[in-house]
Amino acid sequence: MFTETKKSMEWGDETLTLETGKVARQADGSVIATLGETSVMANVTFAKTQKPGQDFFPLTVHYGEKYYAAGKVPGGFFKREARPTEKETLTSRLIDRPIRPLFVPGFKNEVLLICTVLSHDLVNDPDVVAMIAASAALTISGAPFMGPIAAARVGFVDGEYTLNPSCDDMHQLRNNPEQRLDLVVAGTKDAVMMVESEAYELSEAEMLGAVKFAHDSFQPVIDLIIELAEDCAKPPFDFQAPDYSDLFNAAMAAGETQMRAAYAITDKQERTTAVAAARDTIKAALTEEQLADENLGSALKKVESKILRGDVVKTGRRIDGRDTTTVRPIVSETGFLPRTHGSALFTRGETQGLVVTTLGTGDDEQMIDALTGTYRSNFILHYNFPPYSVGEVGRFGFTGRREIGHGKLAWRALQAVLPAPTDFPYTLRVVSEITESNGSSSMASVCGGSLSMMDAGVPLKAAVAGVAMGLILEDDGSYAILTDILGDEDHLGDMDFKVAGTEAGITSLQMDIKIAGITPEIMEKALAQAKDGRIHILGEMAKALTEASEFSAHAPRIETMQVPTDKIREVIGSGGKVIREIVEMSGAKVDINDDGIIKIASANAEAIKKAYDMIYSIVAEPETGAVYNGKVVKIVDFGAFVNFFGKRDGLVHVSQIENRRLNHPSDVLKEGQDVKVKLLGFDERGKVRLSMKVVDQETGAEIVEEKSEG
Repeated sequence: MFTETKKSMEWGDETLTLETGKVARQADGSVIATLGETSVMANVTFAKTQKPGQDFFPLTVHYGEKYYAAGKVPGGFFKREARPTEKETLTSRLIDRPIRPLFVPGFKNEVLLICTVLSHDLVNDPDVVAMIAASAALTISGAPFMGPIAAARVGFVDGEYTLNPSCDDMHQLRNNPEQRLDLVVAGTKDAVMMVESEAYELSEAEMLGAVKFAHDSFQPVIDLIIELAEDCAKPPFDFQAPDYSDLFNAAMAAGETQMRAAYAITDKQERTTAVAAARDTIKAALTEEQLADENLGSALKKVESKILRGDVVKTGRRIDGRDTTTVRPIVSETGFLPRTHGSALFTRGETQGLVVTTLGTGDDEQMIDALTGTYRSNFILHYNFPPYSVGEVGRFGFTGRREIGHGKLAWRALQAVLPAPTDFPYTLRVVSEITESNGSSSMASVCGGSLSMMDAGVPLKAAVAGVAMGLILEDDGSYAILTDILGDEDHLGDMDFKVAGTEAGITSLQMDIKIAGITPEIMEKALAQAKDGRIHILGEMAKALTEASEFSAHAPRIETMQVPTDKIREVIGSGGKVIREIVEMSGAKVDINDDGIIKIASANAEAIKKAYDMIYSIVAEPETGAVYNGKVVKIVDFGAFVNFFGKRDGLVHVSQIENRRLNHPSDVLKEGQDVKVKLLGFDERGKVRLSMKVVDQETGAEIVEEKSEG
């Protein structure tokens, strides 16, 4: 009934298996990839005809994690997987980025790729497995795909690269000082296509070494996919890239001069208007038959691309007049908003981000429900890209994949410099509002986020800056690497290469290629050029703020204290009664974890002190010889019982009340009276002995008897 094909190999410490022919046989390509006991099914379908008038490539990639894969039931009311999680969205982008450029140019038929996590062993991350499964499914589907690709994850411990480290090794790297890298690389046999990373101040040489290590490590996987395809691939889809050279030549002849003049305008809005006018001029000169050609959009884009790209490579001058290495003018401002805990306005040329930091308590931590388990994060970064930032009218009101991806990139870049949660027990939320955009708003978010957190008083280890690099690679091998790219250079160029880091090293690297990959030589040069740009930007940022500011008056203060774990039950009380009483009486927020670390938060310093004292009185032991404030709770014939240390009571014997003989303690004391007592010690039965007469009841000072001389 089934015609199965199965290929396996040892890869790192695990067995990698690719199998097809048994499941989802009506898809154009279906492969289940298994690494260890993590399995992902990738299914590809593609339309056999192009929609009329389609002028873009409609590739849709969806990666989904099923909770049953890890033996879990989804949370929530409906008990069904609902909207994509952040991890699913980021992994969908991770798969899309390296495969999109490898479809034959001109192919615009709709393609749908669905990757489903079927099993997760909680050791091998399914994202890399999904990329391999997707590549294999595309390779055997018959689609005009110039793959295969493969992918690998790389860690870096004690100067050594590790292949496909476990999920635990990669979890919350900030709390794992030994592991300094989480890098995912995808590429073909000859070149690297995509890089995504979170790093902890690695040098350019170390990052380049990690990329090369990954590329070398996944070569056997590419061979395995080819071996699978040789046995079961479908016949190639009959597709010939359209030849629109005549249309292109006609468009060049009609509008090259005006288009060249348009791209000579440095202001983005004016240039956009002029480019649109040049397009209209070209269309006016074309015949009706040429205007009806479905390749008209591609021809016009090629005209723009040829003019912009050719001039840069030949002259080294860009459309805004800069050379290839110059960063646009930068203005940094902190304390931009009056009531926020921290804010910064970072402007680089025509790209601007208003970045705001909010300090929260443990209650504000983000709870993340993942296949590997539920955990909390005290650092949140959100990125917003409204249509007005590029002068457009567009759909507004939901968070798109791009916003999630750019926000995560900035999050990764800033992770490395955050203080340890034990040193700075706040939840941090950074929000980047992009108010203008013309090239790399994600890197503006990194710069603005660093400044904003420092303005909020967060003790960062160092400032972080980011810069976006571009590449124009011509057919003859000549190329130009561009520092701080514009939107048009990103759109019409061949590479988007973002590098963020401190003066000491790289904290995040992201690379996307629109061609069939780049050489190590180009990547090495791009990293070196990016370092120069990053150091320059850090210098400009330092003019605004060099160290953390004072806390905002509106930010909560948090004090931490450690209590013995055997005292936790006493602090919480039966059914939480004691801790609720502390919160109500003090007005402060109180969080306690299983390790006995207590966080007390309030904007009012007196509330924090009151809560601290109440907790301290529960967990601490009274010190012999110390003076305490107390309250008389009961009077008896032989003395008075005084509550003096939390809920601890002690006896003040009638002889210790005053330096005179009393008929009865009630002569000077009454229940509820505030008194000051000194702890004399404990009797042979462990009972507390207190004294009032050795303490000045007005000042609380201990009375020292003067010895007579002679």
